[in-house]
Amino acid sequence: MSSKLSVAPMMDWTDRHCRYFHRLLAPSARLYTEMVTTGAILHGDRDHLLAFDAREHPVALQLGGSEPEALAECARIGAERGYDEINLNVGCPSDRVQKGRFGACLMREPELVRDCIDAMQEAVNVPVTLKTRLGVDELYSYEYLRDFVDTVAESGCRHFIVHARKAWLSGLSPKENREVPELRPAWVLRLREERPELAIVINGGVNSVQSVEMYLESIDGIMLGRAAYQNPWILAECEAVVYGTPLPTRESVIEKLTAYIESQVEAGVAVKHISRHVLGLFQGQPGAKVWRRYLSEHAHRDASNSKLLREALLAARAPLLQALGGVSLTL
Repeated sequence: MSSKLSVAPMMDWTDRHCRYFHRLLAPSARLYTEMVTTGAILHGDRDHLLAFDAREHPVALQLGGSEPEALAECARIGAERGYDEINLNVGCPSDRVQKGRFGACLMREPELVRDCIDAMQEAVNVPVTLKTRLGVDELYSYEYLRDFVDTVAESGCRHFIVHARKAWLSGLSPKENREVPELRPAWVLRLREERPELAIVINGGVNSVQSVEMYLESIDGIMLGRAAYQNPWILAECEAVVYGTPLPTRESVIEKLTAYIESQVEAGVAVKHISRHVLGLFQGQPGAKVWRRYLSEHAHRDASNSKLLREALLAARAPLLQALGGVSLTL
């Protein structure tokens, strides 16, 4: 399973609309859903929770849970619905996962994680992978990380995504857990060196094309998180570096996403649910503030305005066009 470049599962961010947008920027990257709990899948609206566009492939379903039988059933459901990979979350530190004894809590129970992965693998024919932290609370050393991975690998799991920070289960919010604990990428690189039979992907603190190039010299893959959401153009740049894919133009991405928005509006989706994911498309570029402001102010005014992105582009480009002598721009 190749995953040199991937986008992290991020709660409230990487929904199906966000993933479609990211796919336009990075045709080869592996995309991940937000974490979906076993309880939600087994007792909730599966059609809503697990829906995705066929053009999102390759796309992975990330599960949250700690009961082998429930995880196996949800993995089977996900595979039947066409997901290319099933991933188990062993890194989320929120209060919700602590109450449910899953997420980062599972780093305290490596044997249970091994059994969960084993049950999931028995249920599906697609790869089953793990996303973890370096450690949790006082269980924090390179040796603990290595031994944890070794125990889980007894299941046959060979693909590990490691967020290069520990998780604090008390005293820090989920947001702080993404920023406060010290980054230790050297531990992830050492794990890759000492366990060459495993595929190791690094997550956390990767926020530039240069860092992607550097890490890929010594590790199997890079997973971008907040950098890909807040400055999505980095995805297109990394795709070009990693896979040699020609860079698109932002205008061409907007045109393709506008066609997608038109289809979604016809299906009853409010445009604001899609436009919120593209606020950072022009980050660092002329007109970026106007782009963000136009989308933020107008997305709520007309839920069915499928031309919103085109309008925002015209607004963002207007000052530049005036400086060029009033040249007109139409899309």
